Amino acid sequence: MAKIIVFGAGGRAGRAIVAEAVGRGHEVTAVVRDPGKAEGVGGEVVAGDVTDAPVVAGLVGGQDVVVHAAADLGVPAGEFFPAAARALTAGLGGARLVAIGLASVLETADGTMLMDTPGYPNEYRAFYLGHAAGTEVLKESGADWVVISPSGDFDHTGESGGTYRRAAADAEARITYPDFAVAVLDEIEKPGVRAEHFGVSA
Repeated sequence: MAKIIVFGAGGRAGRAIVAEAVGRGHEVTAVVRDPGKAEGVGGEVVAGDVTDAPVVAGLVGGQDVVVHAAADLGVPAGEFFPAAARALTAGLGGARLVAIGLASVLETADGTMLMDTPGYPNEYRAFYLGHAAGTEVLKESGADWVVISPSGDFDHTGESGGTYRRAAADAEARITYPDFAVAVLDEIEKPGVRAEHFGVSA
């Protein structure tokens, strides 16, 4: 059993990851900005801001794995994700960081970033680049980290099969939140990738 702390536990990915981790018997701390809006989130729910370095350091101490599934759409992505990465890596200690990323900044089979492929929607490009900037902070940190994202997007309506595969970025690829959580917990329990961003698909 591992001690796992999940930042952004109130979001759809965060909730699924908490549920999967609790179901596997891990000791889970679920961090949300507003505990009043965290109904149904499993684990021990605590308040915290992933960009507040002293708060993060206090929460992360003693944890085995830190999951970063947080986002704050009220803050420019180019500010939020690097700030979160700096706060997390500063307080990480010997814990491993598993961050939830975006397919938009994952490479396709030919090495092109998905966001740079013909026809890919780029109205949220600043958000994509904010995620990428956060990953750059991780690369420079020397920490033990991995970024996991859908290969394409989340499937909000399909049935979960409990399976997944690792795959390059593909705009058509889909995976449900529960199946994505299985992939995240499998990587937590049996680390296979370090200092990389990889994608998973159904």
